[in-house]
Amino acid sequence: MKNLKKIKGDASFRKFYRKKNKDNSSIVVISKKEKIKNLLVYDAINKILIKNEILAPKLYQENYKKNFIEIEDFGDDTIFKILNKKKINKLYYFKKIIQILDKIQKIRNKSIKNFKNKKFIVSKYNKEVLIKEANLFCEWYLKKKLIKNDRKNFIKRFNKIIKSLSENLKLKNNVFVHRDFHVSNLMLVKNKIGVIDSQDAVLGNRAYDVASLIDDVRYKTSKSLKDKIYKLYIKNQKKLDNEKFKNDFEILSVLRNLKIIGIFTRLAIRDKKKKYLKLIPYCWDLINLRINENEVFVELKDLLIKNFKGKIK
Repeated sequence: MKNLKKIKGDASFRKFYRKKNKDNSSIVVISKKEKIKNLLVYDAINKILIKNEILAPKLYQENYKKNFIEIEDFGDDTIFKILNKKKINKLYYFKKIIQILDKIQKIRNKSIKNFKNKKFIVSKYNKEVLIKEANLFCEWYLKKKLIKNDRKNFIKRFNKIIKSLSENLKLKNNVFVHRDFHVSNLMLVKNKIGVIDSQDAVLGNRAYDVASLIDDVRYKTSKSLKDKIYKLYIKNQKKLDNEKFKNDFEILSVLRNLKIIGIFTRLAIRDKKKKYLKLIPYCWDLINLRINENEVFVELKDLLIKNFKGKIK
């Protein structure tokens, strides 16, 4: 393939290239590992988003045998990049983002034909998956931080606590969840906000993407701004039980950030992507922020304080 220029990738196994065409440019996504998720599923999810009038990359061509798809180029202006400019009205952009999220959560069609003309059905984000993901913290971070005997005791208690937290979730797993909804995966495209990196989308708890956006480990925000974004979301929801939502938001934020600590450690050890390690201290800050707001975390807080001195205050 001619006229390809490699562009910055992400935490996945994918490689991205910008292709110069006669009248425009496109993005070539190459994925030899996890190609079902990164090529087939990614395009299927994008098709569902587009069908629901949400801006997502269109498919131009695919060659599954040769491990690539060619998709629409949304440029380089992530909302992360925009928000880091001086004198930016951050709340203006977060209002727009909440509007996009509202549209995503109103998606009702849960299936579509993929580019192989086979039916794709969005999977459910059940408690088992949630527990498995939280356990990435034990699988990777624990190995580095605790001796073997301590690890065994920790894992036993941790699993019991995580199971209990997942059972304390109050809302149904019945809305479309992007699952990595944060400002680095949102693009400014001709004054509209486009959504990328959607291959992990599931049917899940409506609080998940809100927690992902507000307690975003890559983009630090003040407690004041976090509260304002949270209120923007709540204001948009007419039939929401605020108490149940707050409970789930806090639980999912903590579980997500424990998972992220595990993922970032794995990226450093397995994939030699050590740049993500510098984000782990802020993961702990976010866990601290939520763990002190809900009595449901008493046991988890005790466990983390005993084993990770200085991380939990």
